[in-house]
Order: sequence, then C-alpha cells, then structure tokens
Amino acid sequence: MILGTLLVALAGGVGAALRLAVNGFVHRRIRTNYPVAMFVINVIGAFLLGLITGLTAGHILPEQLGLYAGVGMVGGFTAFSTTSFQTLRLLQERRIWLAIANSFGMLAVAVIVAGLGLWLGRLI
Repeated sequence: MILGTLLVALAGGVGAALRLAVNGFVHRRIRTNYPVAMFVINVIGAFLLGLITGLTAGHILPEQLGLYAGVGMVGGFTAFSTTSFQTLRLLQERRIWLAIANSFGMLAVAVIVAGLGLWLGRLI
C-alpha cells in the first residue's frame, strides 16, 4: 500500500514536470489570448488516460501499472483547476466566446479523444 502510494506520487511528479515542459513549448510557439497550452495538455491527457484504460481492460497493461500511469502520471500532467481558473479569467475579461470554448470546447474534444484512446487501447 505504501509503495503503491509512493509510485503514484512519483508518477504524478513526472506528469507535472511534463506539463511544465509542454506548457513552455506551446507558449514559446503560439501567442494568443486563448489558453491553448492547457487545452493541448488536457486533450493529450484525456487521450492517454483513454489509451491506458483500454490497454488495461485488454490485459495488455497490468492493472497496477495502469493505475500508476493513469492516476499518477496523467493526473499530474492534466490540470482541471488551471482550466477552471483560466475560464474564470476569460469571463472577467469579458471574452465570453473564448471562455465557452475553453470550458465546453476543451471538454468536448477531451471526451472524443478519450474515447479514441480507449478504442485504440482495446484494439491493440
């Protein structure tokens, strides 16, 4: 139990470091008022979680490894709280359409790519 918790924490740290790297990479290349970096990060995370779940369901990935990768790494990588704050900031700036795209658009795309990841994971 303690080892499993430590492995999830370690994987979460790796995910957070990857989020920082992807965030910086996107920000250096794309200048916009829309929080595109978090959009990209959350969509990638949704796909990865779907893929991990599919691989685990298909018994290709051991359940414990799927837990560490999904809860730990992907959980540390994605950031729902940041997306929520960025949506609130867009609303405060009266950028209503960007706020709608950031919340509902990101959620819709994330659900679609999570389904794609799940499908691919089960297909393998």
